[in-house]
Amino acid sequence: RASDHTCTTVEGDLVARLHRDNGEDVFFLTGTDEHGQKVAEVAAKEKLSPVDYCNKISPRFEEAWRKLDISFDFFIRTTNPNHEKIVKEVLQKIYDNGDVYKAKYEGLYCIGCEKFLTETDLVNNICPLHPSEKTVFKSEENWFFRLSKYIPEIIKLIENEKTNYIFPNGKKAEILAKLKSEINDISISRENVEWGIPTPWDEKQTIYVWIEALINYYSATQFVEGKKDFWPADLHLLGKEILWFHTVIWQAMLLSAKIELSKKTYTHSFYMIDGQKMSKSLGNVISPQQLVDLFGIEGTKYLISRSFPSKNDSDVGINRFKEKYNADLANNLGNLVSRVAKLAEGQKTLEEKIVFDIEFENLINNLDLDEAFGLVFDKWIDSSNLKLNQTTPWKLEKESPERIAVLNECIKNIRKAAFHLQILMPEVSKKIENCFKNEVKPLEESLFPRIK
Repeated sequence: RASDHTCTTVEGDLVARLHRDNGEDVFFLTGTDEHGQKVAEVAAKEKLSPVDYCNKISPRFEEAWRKLDISFDFFIRTTNPNHEKIVKEVLQKIYDNGDVYKAKYEGLYCIGCEKFLTETDLVNNICPLHPSEKTVFKSEENWFFRLSKYIPEIIKLIENEKTNYIFPNGKKAEILAKLKSEINDISISRENVEWGIPTPWDEKQTIYVWIEALINYYSATQFVEGKKDFWPADLHLLGKEILWFHTVIWQAMLLSAKIELSKKTYTHSFYMIDGQKMSKSLGNVISPQQLVDLFGIEGTKYLISRSFPSKNDSDVGINRFKEKYNADLANNLGNLVSRVAKLAEGQKTLEEKIVFDIEFENLINNLDLDEAFGLVFDKWIDSSNLKLNQTTPWKLEKESPERIAVLNECIKNIRKAAFHLQILMPEVSKKIENCFKNEVKPLEESLFPRIK
């Protein structure tokens, strides 16, 4: 689900930029999970070794984030030898703590998800995330993690407001409901999957990809120079399809290994196309590149943020995106900047220190992205458009105090809007600031050309 992956990365970028602009040290981590049966099978189809396949695919993700101007500090690949070393160290701690044992597992397995599924996970005996792929029955002897041992402690942490780490509240309620049903221990190794990290106490088996990949959040802070103080993570972002792994299994592993837990996890929902999940088989996938080609980098990031599926699935589509782009960016913001710059050309502007609005900061930190940027438009952009239409300064004498006062108020609002939009649209914000710095200079070209 590339669009959901993009959504997670864009939201991480916004939070990182906000805190950097506030003068805080930030370590923004993203990357690729590269082991497992699915990767090995796709590599074989392309007649490549798994490592050659990963070396071909992973740089594409890194380049995609650079093209979207994502300000990540480190891009981790789980084939990184430093990551593999720390994975073995963490798993050995769990083993030494007596939380691993060998047993036989039988059940339905989805290769697409790379996990065993229960009946409640299936819809008409099919994995809802991979409807075109058949689930297969597997039976093998693996190493198991005593997940059930840590469930009471995890419930206690989540139910306590001071120690709860699951947000938003809907996802917290979902996890608590599941935790209070019967929870079984989980298999953490694979018997016949060669493409993986060998289990440290049994080299005949490899560590299950969804166990090993979880450790990357911690491992990067341990081997990237000068980043050890960034663990425990302040914020861990994920999509809802991996909610259980990241908010229960990962936390239980940390408890077992006696490593501090992440302070906050935030789980977003999915993008939908006309009420249907994005799926290659349905042909309704919107790629990040499609959006960038149509709306540009900063227009794309704006549209992703304003449709961000924070609490519920978000229904989107190219036509809806075009309408939103034209209404908000071309008509409201772009037209406002253009009008005011022409009307106030040559007018001296007042210098003032601008700081982030507290309500805006809180909304960004709570991942209420639509509300945060909606606030910017309501407070400074829409209000200025309304002021212009009500006072019609173009009908007043150029040097009249009334006209200058109205335009100064609009300029002040535009600069405040640009300051708050800089974490989302740094280049556009810079153009606006240059336009209204010291003396007003009209734009040479439209900020956001209308899209048909």
